[in-house]
Amino acid sequence: MLHSIISRKYLQISKDLVIETRLFLDNAYSLCLDDSLLKSIIDLIKPSVIVKLQKESLQNQKKNTKDLIEDDRFKITIFFVPSKSCNFLLKRVSDFSFFLEEKDKSIVDRFSENIEVANFDAKDDSTTFTKPTHVTTYKKTPLLSIFLRRSENNHLYSGFQLKHLSSLVIMGNNMENMMENKRLKWQRNVGISAHIDSGKTTFTERVLYYTGKIKSIHEVKGKDNIGAKMDFMDEGKEQKYSINIIDTPGHIDFTIEVERALRVLDGAVLVLCSVSGVQSQTITVDKQMKRYNIPRISFINKMDRVGSNPWRVIEQIRNKLKISSAAIHVPIFDNSRFDIEVEKDEIPNNLLHLVSEKRAELIEALADIDNEIAELFLNEKIPTKRQLYNAIRRTTLKEKFTPVLMGSALQDIAIQPVLDAICDFLPTPADVENTALDISNNEESVKLIPSDAMKFVGLAFKLEESKYGQLTYFRVYQGTLKKGDYVTNMRTRKKIRIPRLVKMHSNEMEDIETIGSGEICAIFGVDCVSGDTFADDSLMYSMTSMFVPEPVVSLSLKQKGKESPSFSRALARFQKEDPTFKVKFDPESKETIISGMGELHLDIYVERMKREYNVECTVGKPQVAYRETITSRSTFNYTHKKQTGGAGQFGKVEGYIEPIISHNSSNLDVEFLSRVTCGNIPTNFILACERAYALKKGLLIGYPIKGCRMVLEDGVTHSVDSSELSFYTATINAFKQAYNKANPIILEPIMKLTVTAENEFSNAIISGLNKKKAVILNTDIRSDDFTVDAEIPLNNMFGYNTDLRANTQGKGEFTAEYLKHSVVPDHIQKIGYFLKKINTI
Repeated sequence: MLHSIISRKYLQISKDLVIETRLFLDNAYSLCLDDSLLKSIIDLIKPSVIVKLQKESLQNQKKNTKDLIEDDRFKITIFFVPSKSCNFLLKRVSDFSFFLEEKDKSIVDRFSENIEVANFDAKDDSTTFTKPTHVTTYKKTPLLSIFLRRSENNHLYSGFQLKHLSSLVIMGNNMENMMENKRLKWQRNVGISAHIDSGKTTFTERVLYYTGKIKSIHEVKGKDNIGAKMDFMDEGKEQKYSINIIDTPGHIDFTIEVERALRVLDGAVLVLCSVSGVQSQTITVDKQMKRYNIPRISFINKMDRVGSNPWRVIEQIRNKLKISSAAIHVPIFDNSRFDIEVEKDEIPNNLLHLVSEKRAELIEALADIDNEIAELFLNEKIPTKRQLYNAIRRTTLKEKFTPVLMGSALQDIAIQPVLDAICDFLPTPADVENTALDISNNEESVKLIPSDAMKFVGLAFKLEESKYGQLTYFRVYQGTLKKGDYVTNMRTRKKIRIPRLVKMHSNEMEDIETIGSGEICAIFGVDCVSGDTFADDSLMYSMTSMFVPEPVVSLSLKQKGKESPSFSRALARFQKEDPTFKVKFDPESKETIISGMGELHLDIYVERMKREYNVECTVGKPQVAYRETITSRSTFNYTHKKQTGGAGQFGKVEGYIEPIISHNSSNLDVEFLSRVTCGNIPTNFILACERAYALKKGLLIGYPIKGCRMVLEDGVTHSVDSSELSFYTATINAFKQAYNKANPIILEPIMKLTVTAENEFSNAIISGLNKKKAVILNTDIRSDDFTVDAEIPLNNMFGYNTDLRANTQGKGEFTAEYLKHSVVPDHIQKIGYFLKKINTI
């Protein structure tokens, strides 16, 4: 039967008030069980055990109930919480008033005068109460919570909660202590991404300083030989670029680091240069943010540089990144220099026109994407500061808008406003909807709730080898993780123990005992790979993995001197750490082939192998990751027969192969389709045909085949001689038969190249690109420098760094990223056919 429990944990009031609260809750108890509301609530919670109620107790308290209903000092505040724990509350009560079944809407209608919704404002830590606006149906039976408050002071007074379907839990007046998301509302998981040399690491250094994580600022190129806090890896200090495996590097060769960070982050800061604006890697990072639905704010850095133009950069954000944006503050220049930060109650007269123009621009941009501002705009009403803030946050969370701030990280200007914007506009872990796939239920998508009371689910998103062993970076999406807990690796189904938990501050560690939902930590002593999901043993959840681009450059490696087992250990470790780093062994040349995203990417690992494992290698010439494909449809009709005495082999397959037409040549794949009817080929034989359709080595020059579809239409079996091996062999030979007739061609990787240098070197740079067979796409000439965008075959890119330094006296810079695979010129195609002939001699 229902029973009453006083929870002293939540009664942070005086002894006298506790007694008064107990007396009041008796009345609340009878109110809950009164008349038709009682039946509605019982129907709503659907208890597994029939609850028997004493009518006499209700009748005895009828008078008190009536008095309470008529007392206008109190209102009934109802929460419907999608959880079976009293410690978790709705994270967005304002977004959806109630969780109810369709048939239970009568509750709202019947008590519309008394029911209200509590809205929690995380910014100013206040609670407001409004009438319910709508009802949302929820798949599972929700938890019903009712709280009573005094109308005169808007203070949550007391209340009760129906928990575990049959018990009545009574709670006191301090509602904040019951809210699980009180911790989460102050937390932001934010990544900082940018193009090379946009000032990302310098900006991060200032953020760490102003948030109290470090006591002094060190520069990336400083004279103290310490370096920035986030540049703790030796490679990051040796190169010009700000590269480290924890932060998100700006170099395109390390794009997987950005992918891994964005996969587990809730928001991002996109740093742009006020002179260069949107560059090639900026566009790549923008695509990655959109892939993982990451809201972002933009920070235009280096405003102290000559030639800075933030308004041109904002226009580039709109046109190149295709996202609405507007400035939320304007820079103040003193004697044409951006070297001070000024805050004034009154706007200087010389800035009134600019501020009015940019404010109107902000309102107009928000009016195009936000209904509330649009209504004010159409009614010619001026939105208040609070309305603008709310609209910016709403549209930013929906990824429709990015607020733009500007400053100079090197001069410590506008760092605090960016921190304020992170808190105001970027989401908390409770604001983001994360899902997992329920393997036990046909991989149905399941929403993860950032509550410590829920069962644990987490994702390992990065591995790193340290002197203490393997360090696994981890995001907790649901539940809590404690030192010594046992969790299950969903990929291997192995149960593992968590021996040590740490919080990372760059390369420094802080041991912790527990980590809550929505937080990021690191784990020692766990054998896993990047992308593994860990969960409570009772769950079968798997998080979707991150996007991993294909390698485009390969190098051959040979050990110098005597062979060492450390060589294979190093390669195995690097593969676990980095999904874009691939290793294979070439049996013909007896060489190990490593593949990655670029020359710098592979050079880093060769250097790490030498320093960390004391293994020196001879490095071969970089090799291009060519591909093969077909250009026309070709049929096959092949019979495989083999008689050796006894049971032989027999299998006949018929069908065709055809090219896959795709607008995205960078993502060409292979497909196998079976259209066999009437059971002419048994299912297990069809699966053998599909296994045989492995296109890792083409027939022209031995590179993987892409963009090809194989359709199996018919076949013939033999009652004795047919087997899976027979159809496996038949499929291989049938494909070879059709492939040679389908006009196969060779594809080569094309890179998108962006070169920036001073105007005086423009002719030399364009002439050099023409010699490299590059296609010039765009030229942007500014007052002191210019930028060239081009497409160039990767095979022609090798050595371009040396050529550019020679042509620009060391003053030019470039970035290149993989764009697509395209058909190689005719003379290369002829070489391919020539190589084919050589291999058949």
